[in-house]
Amino acid sequence: MDKKKKILAGVGAVAALITVYIIYQSVMYVTTDNAQVDAHAVMLAPKVGGYITEVNVEEGQRVKKNDILAQIDDRDYQNSVKQFQAELSSIEARRKDSETNYKRIAELYSKEAVSHQQYDTTVANYSEIKAKYDSLSAQLAQAQLNLENTKIKAPSDGFIAKKSVNVGQFAAPGVPLFGFVDAQERWITANFKETELDGIQVGKAVDVSVDAITSKSFRGTVTNIMAATGATFTLLPPDNATGNFTKVVQRIPVKIKLEGLTDKDIEELRDGLSADVKVHKH
Repeated sequence: MDKKKKILAGVGAVAALITVYIIYQSVMYVTTDNAQVDAHAVMLAPKVGGYITEVNVEEGQRVKKNDILAQIDDRDYQNSVKQFQAELSSIEARRKDSETNYKRIAELYSKEAVSHQQYDTTVANYSEIKAKYDSLSAQLAQAQLNLENTKIKAPSDGFIAKKSVNVGQFAAPGVPLFGFVDAQERWITANFKETELDGIQVGKAVDVSVDAITSKSFRGTVTNIMAATGATFTLLPPDNATGNFTKVVQRIPVKIKLEGLTDKDIEELRDGLSADVKVHKH
């Protein structure tokens, strides 16, 4: 009988401890497992078209800012640059000569040494040549930019998350070739219930654990509480005026900046990983 009482007392003590722990957690923290790691991720697409002659990276590879990821055949673009350079050189002498002549005639006209008609003819000739020169200069600048754009470069230090290009493939302007993830920053987007927002404020400390990284936890700070629920900007947001309204607890996205990350941490914190967060209320 005494043994049974001891067992019941032990079970009661454990239950009491669990109850106290749960109450303590609810008083001190706001938690959710509806969270994920986020990063600056973009799809890289060429600005000009052409056949791919080089692909210098593989999926998962780390790259530095301005590393050349792929090269588009640039021979046509080189020819365009040379053409505009030649045309610009041929008109340069005419532009200088017409400018010198314009200044000379303008000075003589101010002294009434030449006729108004002669002055007008000189101005028109100078304006025409200058306009053509400016147009060729702009076309040359665009041709040089197009030539530079045959090199698809990394916009910053980061990782190649996806590669959709091979040598010999035709690259069309605006069609993505690489999925790129920046290596500078990682943060957590946590979706809290609207009933939990009272305990969350900008600047509050946060404990973060990531499902894929069991060896360590991370520290963070609440930096932003979104101004709308997650359902507001969906493709088909709910319409509560239809007469079929059912109250559903909404989720509010909260941005949490991760602090003190090393290069290894950033490499392990892959975009989209699931996380658990615990916001300190006090």
